[in-house]
Parts: sequence; C-alpha cells; structure tokens
Amino acid sequence: MGRHGWNSGARRWRLIALLGVGVAALALILTVVTTLPGDDTGTKGTTRDGDKVHGTPAVPPGDAKPAVGWGFTHTQYSADEGGEAATRRAEELLADQPRPLPQIQHIMGWGAGNPEPVKGRYDFSAMDSRMDFIRATDGTPVVTLCCAPDWMKGGKPGADNTDWSQQALETAPERAHFKDYAKLAATVAKRYPDVRHFIVWNEFKGFWNSEEARWDYEGYTDLYNLVYKELKKVNKDIMVGGPYLVMDSVDPRQSEGASTEVEGAWGRMDQRVLDAFDYWNKNKAGADFVVVDGSSYTVDDEMLPDEFKATDKLTAVGKWVRERTGDLPLWWAEYYVEPGDSNDERDDWSEPHRVAVQASGLMAMARGGASSGFYWNPQNRGEDCAGCLWRSTELDDGGTELPMLEMLSRFSAAFPPGTQYEKVSVAADDVPNVRVLADKDTVLVVNTLDRPINAKIDGKRFPMKGYGVKWLKR
Repeated sequence: MGRHGWNSGARRWRLIALLGVGVAALALILTVVTTLPGDDTGTKGTTRDGDKVHGTPAVPPGDAKPAVGWGFTHTQYSADEGGEAATRRAEELLADQPRPLPQIQHIMGWGAGNPEPVKGRYDFSAMDSRMDFIRATDGTPVVTLCCAPDWMKGGKPGADNTDWSQQALETAPERAHFKDYAKLAATVAKRYPDVRHFIVWNEFKGFWNSEEARWDYEGYTDLYNLVYKELKKVNKDIMVGGPYLVMDSVDPRQSEGASTEVEGAWGRMDQRVLDAFDYWNKNKAGADFVVVDGSSYTVDDEMLPDEFKATDKLTAVGKWVRERTGDLPLWWAEYYVEPGDSNDERDDWSEPHRVAVQASGLMAMARGGASSGFYWNPQNRGEDCAGCLWRSTELDDGGTELPMLEMLSRFSAAFPPGTQYEKVSVAADDVPNVRVLADKDTVLVVNTLDRPINAKIDGKRFPMKGYGVKWLKR
C-alpha cells in the first residue's frame, strides 16, 4: 500500500511488534486480568474513588473544544518509565511549557497493552501509566482507538496469547466484531472521563480491498459510525474524529491512479485516498474534527523539488480537505518531512536541519488550515535519538529538553487554534531562501539554506545561521 514514514507501514510494525516483547507483554504476564464486580471498566490494582479515576475528576460538560493545538504522540517508549528523578524532570519540563501540549495515546500498541484480552475482561495497566503521565504534565489527553484485541480479529483470546506481530497488529476487527469494538471504545471513554477527544482507528489499517485494489472505505465508515454513536452515548460532549487516512502522493510524472485535482511540484495525490476520504465524509454519522496523516515526500521517498518545498503538499492537502469539511477543525495526527531508512530510522540530518524542515512542515500545515498537529516522538529507551523531544528518562540525566521540543513548544504557544495569520514582507533576494509564518504578534522565519544569510523580514535586517529558525516580535 506504499506507506512510508516513521513508525508506519512494514517498517512501523516491526517497531510495534517489539512492544509485545517489551513494555506491554511483560505487563500482561504479570497482571491478573479481572473484572471488578459491578464495574466493567475496572482492573485489578486500579483504584476508583467516587467520581474520580486515578485521582482525576470528570471534566465538566463543555470544557473540551474540537481544536486542541499542536502537540505530540507517545510511542513505544516514553517518559512514564525510567528513573524517578529523570521522570520527574520530564513531567516538570512538559508542565512548564508556555501552552500545555496535547498528547496522543493509543489503546493498544505504542506503549499500551492488550486492553481486552478476553471478551468482557479488561487490562488497562499500561495505558493507565501513560494517562497518569499526561495528567501530571497538564497536557490535553487525546486517545486513538487502535488497535484491536486478537479475539476480534480471529485470533486466540487471552493475555498470554496476544500476537504482537506486524500481520496481527495491522489487522482490523472482523465485521462481526465491529459492535464489540465500539463497546470497547465506550469502556475506554468511561474509564477516562477526562478524555474528551477520540480518534477512530489509525491509517485504515486492515481496511484494504485487495480484489479491487482500493481502500475498504465502506468497512471503515461502518466501524467509525458505530464507535461514534457509542461514544456519544457515554457523553454527548465527547469529540470524535476520523478518518485518519494516509494522504499518499506519487511522482508528478505518474498518471495512472494519480489525481489531477490535487497536485504540485511535490507530486500528485493518490486518487484512491481521495475517493476513500470523500466516501467517509459523505457517509459519516457525524464528526467534531477531521483527521489526516501523511508525509511531505512521495511513496517512493522523493522530496520534490527539495525537502523544504516538498512541505507545500501539506498545505495543498489541508486546503482540499477544508473545502470538503467546512468548519470542522483539521488535525494532522501524524506528519513526516524526513524519509526513514530501511529500519525506519532518521539520523542522516543534523538537528538544526531537522528542526528547520519540521518548522517548515508545521508552517505548511497551518497555511493549509490545520489547527492541530501531532509530532510522532521517536523516543528510544536508554539512549538519545535523532528528533526526540527529551532525553530518555532511562538515563540518569534524562528528561531534559531537546531542540525539537523547544521548536514545537514555541510554535504551539505562538500559533494556537483560532490564530489569524497575516502577510509579512520579505526582501526579494530572500524569498527563495526563507519560509515565514506570521500573526499580529509573531513572525517565524526559517532559513532553508545550509549556510548563513542576512535576511530582511518585516522591514528588519538580521543574520541567520545555516538552517536557522528565528522568532521575531512585531
């Protein structure tokens, strides 16, 4: 299906499979899975106190808004594990951000175990840890409802039998279990009443129609609608979004299967993706926000014409989606601007280069009408990694800020949902070399060259380092 990107496609699932051997599988082996009498959301070892769950009260109606801003996704390893001092530093680091960062956690995989290894019996121990960490950092929690327990996919039930392989995890629930999955979604919503934003499924995983060589958008939409209705029964104020499609593009010279409607120097959209989006949009039971996913580069990892101008794709896709969805806030659940290697690792660029292109990507999404976007944090265990937001909390001196977090945090604070963007003057000589985004208070400038320049922006002349990122007050 041609999906490339950090922690996605075939490379992505090799990483998720490790989770079954690492964090989640160990938790499942050690945890006695049970259902507390009279409480179908309980797990042994979990405390409940009146209307509180894990010490967090239910959110009053109307507190949530469909657009949450710019944040990140927790992956296999995160800061809820590690040394006490390092974990505390990471909590304080995120809690001290000028604007709290929204944070995504999946219900199975990416740090969470099998939530329902046997029908009607739940284990949220690993997910509880992540949710408690998000609360400790004052972040807005967002839950992605993916993936599905084995027994919903034709596999064996039981915690010890969970199949964490690529093939198993990339399988959607069988149609006969769509209602069971919707019930699981409702159980999650009841367990975490402070979570008001839910994304339904991830990248159409398992929804591919091999016979017709297209997405099974009918199947996904049926699942989405059932989940949507169940969540609204739990609380009408819950915000639900989809379809979380991967907005794939191909080389601009390709004609077969390529869109003639959404194209640019960066490439042409895969028409099958647009068809799937249109079907969901016309047949959805409802939505509070719309979710997409994608990379600036093509399915063949081509960054056209270069890594900075390729981000124009994110603008074009955003505008196309907004034209069809009206006032619905647009979220990018994942976005990628740097192709990975055969192991889906990204360490060829220097950190200044990486931050500059990432900033360009955020700017492009904002110009396309997006109000929220989530950086996929490629956290490693016990070592630093390219593009991480903080130093691993497995290190004695871990939990401290890295350049990507500084950039993401400043962008989140400067350009929250509802920002009215304004034009900014750029010297003619600088136009090919810089990317800018501005509102009435702030101008963000990115030097797209690997050498220093003297830029003139908004009438001000100033030097910039190679791949420099500059914040100006207006």
